[in-house]
Amino acid sequence: MQMIIATIAGLAAGVVFGPSMGQIQFLGDIFLRLIQMSVVFLVMGAIIESVGSCNPKDLGKIGGKALFLFLITSIIGAAVGLFFVNLIQPGAGVEGVAAATYKGALFKGDTIQQFVNFVPKNVFEAMATGNVIQCIVFAALFGLSLSMTSDTEGSKKLYELIQYVNQTIFQVINIVIKFAPIGIFALLGGVTGVVGLKVLIPLGKFLVTLTLAVLVSLGLLITFVSLYGRLNPIRLLKKCQRTIIVSITTTSSAISLPVQMEDCEERIGISKRVSRLVNPLAMSLNSNGLACTLSIACVTVAQFFGIDLTLQQQIMIVFVSTVVTLGNLLVPGGALVAMAVSFQMTGLPLEGIAILAGVDWFAGIIRTLLNVVGDIMVTLIVALSENEFNREIWDANEDQKINLSA
Repeated sequence: MQMIIATIAGLAAGVVFGPSMGQIQFLGDIFLRLIQMSVVFLVMGAIIESVGSCNPKDLGKIGGKALFLFLITSIIGAAVGLFFVNLIQPGAGVEGVAAATYKGALFKGDTIQQFVNFVPKNVFEAMATGNVIQCIVFAALFGLSLSMTSDTEGSKKLYELIQYVNQTIFQVINIVIKFAPIGIFALLGGVTGVVGLKVLIPLGKFLVTLTLAVLVSLGLLITFVSLYGRLNPIRLLKKCQRTIIVSITTTSSAISLPVQMEDCEERIGISKRVSRLVNPLAMSLNSNGLACTLSIACVTVAQFFGIDLTLQQQIMIVFVSTVVTLGNLLVPGGALVAMAVSFQMTGLPLEGIAILAGVDWFAGIIRTLLNVVGDIMVTLIVALSENEFNREIWDANEDQKINLSA
């Protein structure tokens, strides 16, 4: 709410005071640096904790299927977002915006070499240079190794230490996010002072683009699951209705998880064995809505600042948007941090965060819907493939009334 108020105040101040608002833009620059400051530790810690928490035995057939589906569904979400952002072009056509410097070093060289460069030669060098993809690769392997040695006392202590470090880094992010309204006010006020109220155009179009992309992504997922499991898609949606309501009212995948698991087990018919492994794992590692949001945000910002992206660069944005969702940042303002990571990895101007931050709460409602329903769909696919789906529960004439007391 403070960020929404800061957005409105920044727009108003920009109109009233004009270009003179640029004198306080340094406050916004400090905010952007503060977001970048902990990105590497935050992403690495979240992934290590998520992967390291899994039982090595469970990271076999079921876990492998789940991880594969996480990847595929996130790519679909990002790709659908890319399609709609190119179709609607929410950031295009705003006059008076100075062309921004584009530092897309990630896209230089041939495609094969780019993938080779994803593997770090030295993880400390990757951390020092802010090469987030290389840090993610190391963190995933570190977390996997930690889970494989989880029965030793040393690994348990190391995992607890990582949890404590993550809690501390999350607290740092919480402190930084408290400064967000000031940073957004300063940055958006400066932009509005130069451009005027035309800056509102991308915000409305951004939300429309995200809404359409999320609805189409949901439609594709539900259609596939319904055909694969020979299930009625309307009834499937009804059985998810409690989870849907909780997700859009709280904008939180974490808060939705208990209701989500109960719907999976008691209303849909997914076995507890599958539900209690895949759903918690999906909460951290599967974020289709965020992947879709990041894909749209990257191209919107490029359009706003007059940056022309090639097809290869846009395909790489889909990949980056997918990778960044690993270890979903379950902290307030986590999407803004994810945007900072995405813009940093793709060489896009970080100033774009201030433009989109004011509507992030509304975007959170939309993307969380895809996040949680996507998690249920993945869990259901795994259950169907493992014969862990109880059709008696599915066919039961249960009371479909919404009861949120659980």
